[in-house]
Amino acid sequence: MLIDTPTNGTGTAGTTTTAARRRHDDAPDTADLFTRMAELEEGPEREAVRDELVTLWLPMAHRIAGRFRDRGESLEDLKQVAALGLVKAIDRFDPSRGAFESYAVPTITGEVKRHFRDRMWALRVPRRVQELRNKVRVARRELTQNPGSPEPSVTDLAARTGLTEEEVGAGLEALESFSTLSLDAELSADDDGYSLADTLGAADASYDVVVDRESAKEGLRRLPERERAILYMRFFEDMTQSRIADHLGISQMHVSRLISRSCARVRDEAMGQRTGARDSGGTSTTA
Repeated sequence: MLIDTPTNGTGTAGTTTTAARRRHDDAPDTADLFTRMAELEEGPEREAVRDELVTLWLPMAHRIAGRFRDRGESLEDLKQVAALGLVKAIDRFDPSRGAFESYAVPTITGEVKRHFRDRMWALRVPRRVQELRNKVRVARRELTQNPGSPEPSVTDLAARTGLTEEEVGAGLEALESFSTLSLDAELSADDDGYSLADTLGAADASYDVVVDRESAKEGLRRLPERERAILYMRFFEDMTQSRIADHLGISQMHVSRLISRSCARVRDEAMGQRTGARDSGGTSTTA
């Protein structure tokens, strides 16, 4: 990476600054190697030059990875990500466009940042929410950089970032959601302590029953009176088909057909699968 010396803002100082730039110790002079690799066709010789370039520039990639230590990822993993960014930079670099270092540093840094953005969330967060989080984080840091500065409000952050208060709220929630908490985490230090899982409710199966009943009501109302009576005797009075047949003076097979047909009709209406035969004037007959 190139480091600028302080300037006074004049053109002469700018020229002096450019001349005074120095290279890091881990920035070798590899212009000839890059030129040679660009001239070679794909094959073992080009791969050997490429491997040599990776070896020479790897210390710089590791230095960049070190800037992101203590952020929840092991340094060894960060070095591997930075090395991947280095390989991409070497493969894409055009020697005629300038110095490799000025191209490699942002490429490697971007690769490491993408790693944090895409891989370090315990829960996958949409890209838009991640961007809101970053804007809010930067704005909050800027507003609290002076000692004694109060914690900025949502309104302050919205004014600073140009976001709506709702978007700022989403960004603030994402700031606190970078990692997840185990359901077994103890929330109380008392002897009768409880875990996070103990505070969570469970789905009530009765809700499904309520939904099913409400969905079936209209279909049941549309049934002929005799079919409603048969369903009531069968499912509410728990009468057998034989007893229902004797009670109505019809055959058991007829009762079975009526029950099957009635249930199918109610089910179809509840699921929204009935055809428009009824609305178009069609009628159903009851044997």
